[in-house]
Amino acid sequence: MTEALVSQLVDHLFRHKAGQMVSALTRLFGVDNLELVEDIVQDTLLKALQQWPYRGIPDNPGGWLWQVAKNRALDVLRREAGFQKMFEGQIDLIEAEQIPAPEEASADSFGNDLLNMMFIGCHPVLSREVQVALVLKTVGGFSVAEIARAFLVPEATISQRLVRAKNKLRVEDVRFEFPPDHELTKRLGAVLEVLYLLFNEGYDAHAGESLVRQDLCLEAIYLCRLVAAHPIGQHPRVHALLALILLQTSRLKARTDSEGNIILLAEQERSLWDQEMIHAGIYHLGLSAEGHELSEYHLQAGIAAKHAIAESYESTDWIGILNDYETLLEFVPTPIVLLNFAVAIAMVHGPQAGLDELSKLKGHAALKKYHLLQATFGELYERSGNFQQAAQSYREALLLTSNEAEQRFLQRKLLALGVLL
Repeated sequence: MTEALVSQLVDHLFRHKAGQMVSALTRLFGVDNLELVEDIVQDTLLKALQQWPYRGIPDNPGGWLWQVAKNRALDVLRREAGFQKMFEGQIDLIEAEQIPAPEEASADSFGNDLLNMMFIGCHPVLSREVQVALVLKTVGGFSVAEIARAFLVPEATISQRLVRAKNKLRVEDVRFEFPPDHELTKRLGAVLEVLYLLFNEGYDAHAGESLVRQDLCLEAIYLCRLVAAHPIGQHPRVHALLALILLQTSRLKARTDSEGNIILLAEQERSLWDQEMIHAGIYHLGLSAEGHELSEYHLQAGIAAKHAIAESYESTDWIGILNDYETLLEFVPTPIVLLNFAVAIAMVHGPQAGLDELSKLKGHAALKKYHLLQATFGELYERSGNFQQAAQSYREALLLTSNEAEQRFLQRKLLALGVLL
């Protein structure tokens, strides 16, 4: 197998299994050794990249990764005097423990470890932004750069947050155990925020060749279902988020063509939408309505449902979507929601009305390097007949994105306007 194919396989395994590996090894070696565990998992994946192109892919690649990671961890424990004393009498027990290979394990085999890791990462001694960054790193397998993009902050800021988080958990002597129920409720909001960001990174990939990183979307569904299946997850917000992720993921196959080119919602082949996911999403949306709580996830899931059940782009309930965005702004008046609100205004009241709303975001610090703001300006200028301004906005958007699918899309937009590249 070529190095490129091996790299793709290892990346796939990393996205699906890194969180499981980190969680299981942290259970064995303790939260205070989290940084060591992360280094071991990273080294294991690098070893696969180095060896597999020449020795071939193991019959059970997941099992190979687990065994190499555990052996590496045990080597460190035996070599370091401090660890030997700390784990005196336990090393033989750890060595004998059989961690099931991912391909052979049931969801329950890793579910408890992953749930523990998510709620440990959302410990109340950590601030909310630190909680989210830590869980994205340990459970989601995110790089520092990916987390920085999600928060729209410099990478150095995220690195500092992660270092502080691990030090704080070590100082507080946090154990790898499920928190009591009264603490679980407090941490649930941060866990849901992590899952939402994990899904968003997959649904709108910021870098690379593909617009969509389906593995991240499916991982977000898996983890959200784990939370929903736990007694603490019997909560309207959990079902609302799961509904949102399922409904959005149902459209993945229609978002790009066979060559990875972007297909806008208005042009998508709706027969490609996953009806099973849509039905599951509508089911969880119904569960989310039990009780009296209304959250941002409810509103976003409601918007996604209006798209999912519409027979065509033109017949979509745009007035209902606009009303939902107006309410959503009361919960989260973020620049991204304001951008989507402007698009909804354009669909109901015309492109100029959308441009007027969008102009309020010009100069917003968090959106200076956000290519979708300029791309949206381009789309609305084009729809209003101002092709010169449309071209200028598309050019600016093109300079701001490193995603190859989005770059090709913007280049096609410019060519359609008669702009030579």
